[in-house]
Amino acid sequence: MAADTQDAPDAGFGQVSRTKDVAFRLLALAATLLGIVSLAVLLANVAVDAVGWLDWQFLTNPPHPDPYAAGYFPALVGSIAIMLLIALITFPLGVGAAVYLEEYADDGYLTKFIQLNIANLAGVPSVVYGLLGLGLFVGLLNLGYGTVLVAGFTVSLLILPIVIISAQEAIRSVPDSQRQASYGMGATKWQTIRNVVLPRAMPGIMTGTILALGRAIGETAPLIMIAAPTTVFGIPNGLFSKVSAMPLQIYNWASYPETEFQYGVVAAGVVTLLVVLLTINSIAIVIRNRYQ
Repeated sequence: MAADTQDAPDAGFGQVSRTKDVAFRLLALAATLLGIVSLAVLLANVAVDAVGWLDWQFLTNPPHPDPYAAGYFPALVGSIAIMLLIALITFPLGVGAAVYLEEYADDGYLTKFIQLNIANLAGVPSVVYGLLGLGLFVGLLNLGYGTVLVAGFTVSLLILPIVIISAQEAIRSVPDSQRQASYGMGATKWQTIRNVVLPRAMPGIMTGTILALGRAIGETAPLIMIAAPTTVFGIPNGLFSKVSAMPLQIYNWASYPETEFQYGVVAAGVVTLLVVLLTINSIAIVIRNRYQ
């Protein structure tokens, strides 16, 4: 009788726990579906507006005051050039800094101070990096207003802390036993990092880099601060050429009073931006999967 009395509260507690578990699972599912459905509706709305505007002429023509003759080609090439430069700058610098902080630096006050500042820099608003690029690359180094080089350097500073932090987490996730096994076979520290640590950390490093590049391609505030033109009529032919980018061109079109610009042309630009972003991410994912 006493045992039955004792089992009853346990059964009730288990029933309440299961109910809470189901409720939390449904709540999480509802939150996920809400985000996915909202994004799908937004993308569908933009895609419908882009129908009839996104064609080969739009992709290969320069900008034009007539919405039916407007093109996206200079901004498209400019964004791709900036993204390639950003990738070439941030990937080696970010991975190199992460390797030093995780594998070589001691756990002293200076290292902790650097780690704290990197974490803080990852949360700084993008317009601040635009001011930094304006003062450093344009004012001090005199690299020119709105050039490919200045745009690449400025946006690279913006995403560099994100790349460093993600690379550190990926390197930190490699089991220490694998390092010790490499040392036990006579490998040096650099050989261990090159042959053991980096190959196993590369999927995580590439994931963080992909997310950072996805943020970089949509940034507008830093480009405005370095006086990048919102509209150019020719593609850049060098690092010191004036360059525009797809977000800047979309922003410029949205300010036009014509309805055709504000909806049809802007929607075509947004869809093109998303396609370029997904293409760059897909290439990076393929490279990441090869290391896996």
